[in-house]
Amino acid sequence: MKVYATEDVRNVVLMGHGSVGKTTFGEAALFVSGATTRMGSVSDANTVSDYDEDEHKRKFSLNLSILPVEWEGRKINIVDTPGYADFISEVICGARAADMALILVDAVSGPEVGTDRAWNIAERNGLPRMLVVNRMDRENANFEQVLAQLQQRWGPKVAPLQIALGAHDTFKGVIDLLHLKAYVGESGEEAPIPAEFEDEANELRAKLIEAIVETDEDLMTKYFADEELTEDELRRVLHGGLDHGLIFPVVCASSARQIGIRQVLHNVAFSGPSPADRDPFEAGEARLSADPAGPLAAQVFKTAADPYVGKLTYLRVISGVLKADSHVWNANKAADERLGTLYVQRGKEQLAVPELRAGDIGVVAKLAATSTGDTLCTREQQFILPEIQFPSPVYSQSVHPTSKAGVDKLGPSLQRLVEEDPGLRLSRDPSTGEVILAGLGDAHLDVTVERLKRKFGVEVELTLPRVPYRETIAKKASGDYTHKKQTGGHGQYARVAIELNPLPRGSGLQFTEKVVGGAVPREFIPAVEKGIMEAATAGVFAGYELTDCQVVLYDGKHHPVDSSEMAFKLAASQALKEAVASAGPQLLEPVMTIRVQAPEPNAGDIVSDLNTKRAKIHGINPDGAMSVIEAEVPLAEVQRYASDLRSITQGRGGFELEFDHYGEVPSQIAQRVAADHKKAVEEAHH
Repeated sequence: MKVYATEDVRNVVLMGHGSVGKTTFGEAALFVSGATTRMGSVSDANTVSDYDEDEHKRKFSLNLSILPVEWEGRKINIVDTPGYADFISEVICGARAADMALILVDAVSGPEVGTDRAWNIAERNGLPRMLVVNRMDRENANFEQVLAQLQQRWGPKVAPLQIALGAHDTFKGVIDLLHLKAYVGESGEEAPIPAEFEDEANELRAKLIEAIVETDEDLMTKYFADEELTEDELRRVLHGGLDHGLIFPVVCASSARQIGIRQVLHNVAFSGPSPADRDPFEAGEARLSADPAGPLAAQVFKTAADPYVGKLTYLRVISGVLKADSHVWNANKAADERLGTLYVQRGKEQLAVPELRAGDIGVVAKLAATSTGDTLCTREQQFILPEIQFPSPVYSQSVHPTSKAGVDKLGPSLQRLVEEDPGLRLSRDPSTGEVILAGLGDAHLDVTVERLKRKFGVEVELTLPRVPYRETIAKKASGDYTHKKQTGGHGQYARVAIELNPLPRGSGLQFTEKVVGGAVPREFIPAVEKGIMEAATAGVFAGYELTDCQVVLYDGKHHPVDSSEMAFKLAASQALKEAVASAGPQLLEPVMTIRVQAPEPNAGDIVSDLNTKRAKIHGINPDGAMSVIEAEVPLAEVQRYASDLRSITQGRGGFELEFDHYGEVPSQIAQRVAADHKKAVEEAHH
């Protein structure tokens, strides 16, 4: 593929709800531009952008993919992204690479929750937006109705650039309101507007021109002076208005039948912003614009593992020119990286190019230190672009390898997947020893587990993580235990007497001694402490660590021959068990602060659901059309909250959880936890 100049590049991210035809749109764009010779389909699992086996199995996109389309002398880098909420990290990466969002909306369903998500991501990234009412060939497709819903949602800036010629079986083309021409069939042949559409087209054209001229002072003056506005003037101002978010043009298409696709590409190529139209990127003090003559800066927006070429780094050149076979400096990692061949990625295939100019998107293989979000530049002129912000994971599962062989491979393999997917987090819970994988939902983790098996041959099962409870005591108590064993030769003998005092929450476990007159000789006191600490860590009555109390060794007894460190250790752990049993043992649980954001009509249902989860509601605050509910809730009750919230709000809600404190567990729940532990211990012994 040839190297394109900055002003001839268009970077467009395809976003929208799941199953509105984004992948099919990309497929149609490649096909009508002659990049492919046949049109693949999602159901036949042969599209260019869904090339992953998991995507074939599930019949929807899980990863972003790049589809460069050459159109009328321009190169349009289409970034296809998933619509399913669990894979939103890929959409965020795609938005960072683009200069404009094409938000696809279904011609039957209209704007859905995924449309809102896409709109908000585009808004946060300051991206101009064009709306495509897609799947016009579906039964009950209705362009006017969807347009009205879009205008109701995002106001009068939403303006149709086209109207549909028919719908469902009769959908045969689009009418361009700027040129007042019809484009018919999959070849998009120009035709006069059918008589029955003339009035509507003229009326909407007048509204479109009003929407366009409102974005430009000079044009408005001409318009009110009733001077003729040329198409070139209108297109130039449309370009500026689109670029500054002053107008959101709406077009329509049927991707599966390739109707209207050429016109969408034409509008993107001639009204969409080039990288040079963007406001400069800020990197610390510096401001970088898409200038090939500027200093080199490129940002990594995705990392992927390719089975044939190894690690692939997807990047966007922000400024300067990136050349193949050169050295670059990773400013985030302070590391030198050698670039081999530069590629333009098309789905899963790589097309080699000698260089990439400012604004273009490409791929390089086998970088050692570089990960998503990093900035590549020269050692002499270093920049760090703002990192990409991803949502915090909300759904955690504990990972268990199903075979001995998987144990050693598990860590490194998971680490590779976490590098590829910024929506995942990997951690080890120090109190339960479990490996915890956290992501954005159950589907997200299921896909990760399948990838782990396919790419690295590691099979695992996921379970709910153990809640890291803690044990403590309610009142003061003492324990006195003598360990003695007489067998031939040396026996074992030790007596340990301790006192147990409750301490405030968060104090941990403290050990002190006030032994008088050498009742326990100095050399055995460390053994007593070790016995206490080991027993406390393993848990005394429910298998969880004992905390928030003070153990005082105040007396004991030894035997000049039969006492040993082992004997004192055993006596100490038994004395602790005795003391805890009479000190009013209590179970503590992690209590989290939860912040739920959801549409205001759902707030009542969310609060009543949280109340069934033993939550204390702190407050409900309005935030635009959303409500923010803040509460304290035990971790044990919200381990599956991601799914609960999704069903209450049809996927429109989001939440954040963070640890707040340890609180007492109600006695009936504590008894159940202790009984489960006892049962597990008995089963382990059989």
